[in-house]
Amino acid sequence: MDQSLRACAPLPSDLDGVRLSTLTPGALFPARLEPTAPGLDPVAWAQTHRAALDALLLRHGAILFRGFALPDPQRFERFAEALEPTGLFGSYGDLPKKEGGRNTYRSTPYPERQMILYHNESSHLDRWPRKQWFFAEQVAPVGGCTPIVDGRAMLRALPPDLVAALEARGLLYVRTFTPRLDVDWRDFFKTDDRAEVAARCAAGGIGLRWLDPETPQTRTRGPAVIRHPLSGERVFFNQMQLHHPACLDPEVREDLLDLFGIDRFPRNVLFGDGETIPDETMTVIGNAYEACAVRFVWETGDTVMVDNMLTAHARDPYQGPRRVVVAMGAMTDRRSVVPALAEVA
Repeated sequence: MDQSLRACAPLPSDLDGVRLSTLTPGALFPARLEPTAPGLDPVAWAQTHRAALDALLLRHGAILFRGFALPDPQRFERFAEALEPTGLFGSYGDLPKKEGGRNTYRSTPYPERQMILYHNESSHLDRWPRKQWFFAEQVAPVGGCTPIVDGRAMLRALPPDLVAALEARGLLYVRTFTPRLDVDWRDFFKTDDRAEVAARCAAGGIGLRWLDPETPQTRTRGPAVIRHPLSGERVFFNQMQLHHPACLDPEVREDLLDLFGIDRFPRNVLFGDGETIPDETMTVIGNAYEACAVRFVWETGDTVMVDNMLTAHARDPYQGPRRVVVAMGAMTDRRSVVPALAEVA
């Protein structure tokens, strides 16, 4: 879908008891939906309007549901289930499960004074969710925004020669499951059988080697730019910031290099041919993310639904208690989106 066509399409003013607007006048990203009167049942309404909401999500990339009667994580989970007929994904290894939920998760347990940088969920793996939901169970008193970025806008913000290089060369993610530094490999792969881990990696085109009995290292080729499977739009889609050493605090980076060296670094990302991505390139990408970022102040009960293949997200530093619940659905296989990539030894 061409950006100019998206911009020219008319915005409906009402969606059966729900008002549609955008956070910024004149900007499509993201949409905001709010009930026009009390008493709306969010789950029943979502089931009835799922097709229209799917179309809105594809057009806008993200939707903020504000003022809906979603008092707790259980009600939020039912709301997300109503928006995804294939069900929610309940076997994600990188996030802890939400207590009291079936297929929901707590947000990433990361130091609250540090920012979680921009990424498309699981884009470094062979399978990822196309839809993702975030629910504000408890809002931090200071900070804690969830910035979002339109991946279509990123391609316009980045230098064309860099986009061309990334699109042509792709990426190589290297992840070392270092004990006590990363999630335990048994928790991530949901098994303690090394042969099963090997079989799953082979099926996903993921290279695997064991540096020692407790430290598997995976090498996964992935795209930096994709075409969205529904709209055909080109989108910046990756996890470069979460993997490149340049995006770490300088002191942390130096400590990890001293302890492990670059070959056993917990996470790294290279060009697809194995060449190092310069730190300067990551600075350009980081500046583009911030230039394109949209921030909003969470309100308790807010839900944000993103098309994970159109929209990257991050988390700002915060102070005080903060609880955000996560759900995922519409799982998508990498090989159905980009040409099959060579397996990595």
